[in-house]
Amino acid sequence: MDLRKVINVFLAFVAIILSSCATSNAQLQVGFYNRSCPLAESIVKEEVLKALYDDPGLAAGLVRLHFHDAFVRGADGSVLIDSTSNNTAEKDAPPNNPSLRGFEIIDAAKSRLETECKGIVSCADILAFAARDSVLYSMGLPYAVPSGRRDGRVSLASEAMSNLPPPFFNITQLTQIFNGKGLSQEEMITLSGAHTIGRSHCSSFSNRLYNFNSIVSQDPSLDPSYAEQLKTQCPNGSTNASIVVPMDPNTPTKFDSNYYKLILANRGLFTSDQTLMSTPETKKQVQVNAYVPLYFQLKFRDAFVKLGKIGVLTGNQGEIRINCRVINS
Repeated sequence: MDLRKVINVFLAFVAIILSSCATSNAQLQVGFYNRSCPLAESIVKEEVLKALYDDPGLAAGLVRLHFHDAFVRGADGSVLIDSTSNNTAEKDAPPNNPSLRGFEIIDAAKSRLETECKGIVSCADILAFAARDSVLYSMGLPYAVPSGRRDGRVSLASEAMSNLPPPFFNITQLTQIFNGKGLSQEEMITLSGAHTIGRSHCSSFSNRLYNFNSIVSQDPSLDPSYAEQLKTQCPNGSTNASIVVPMDPNTPTKFDSNYYKLILANRGLFTSDQTLMSTPETKKQVQVNAYVPLYFQLKFRDAFVKLGKIGVLTGNQGEIRINCRVINS
């Protein structure tokens, strides 16, 4: 990296530090429950840490749960609602079922909070707190979560299908869908870094191994040795839903910048990962995130907070659900 690039990275780093001092938007505020339920964030953190002690991989599940919530109807806890006999909810849409996990942790925190301060803390805020605590547990940076969200009363599988970016999207499609949520291309690349933790079912990337297009069966942008490794884990035609593959095989439970180093080595697991190398500008962002890890961590913190502000319900909108899985009657 030449001197000019180093200076640009430094200036961007300073800008992030300064922007982190700005107050949250008027809809949400840090410390929203300081008076109404002072132990709210502590209770959520205790339940998260208890669960992650037994299964560190659930940290990625909670981060993904918050992302999938925010991208459909905004961060309103609608992804937590169970399906009923006359409605298929978001959690049961193909992008979410069976891969989403961590619901029981939200349930446990909500149960304790209803005992501590009944009807005060929203499920949407619990999910935002839990995602933050999961990033921290995985060695990401600590950050304050603006809260005051209220819970939505609608959850539709069809909306999950139309709003969540699939793993086969290219750079143009990803940029468009993130722009539609008020997020820039750079924020999209930064938030994609959450793939540094977690796992995937074979069905999300097997087309890159066996059925890429009419000309070649294997995606030529995928490192051949990595492809062979993936084939041993995901045999052609296998429908075994219990098989999962780490998205970052080197440090699967550590929130680091290794994800971007894998992309530079043509070892991004999804098409939507490797496509970040498609243009000179996006490639440069991947390189900077890979080799200036603190810069990536700071950008992720700010982008993740912004994600949690998408389409929030506040004031008298929505409700405070008593049970995160069921709307109030």
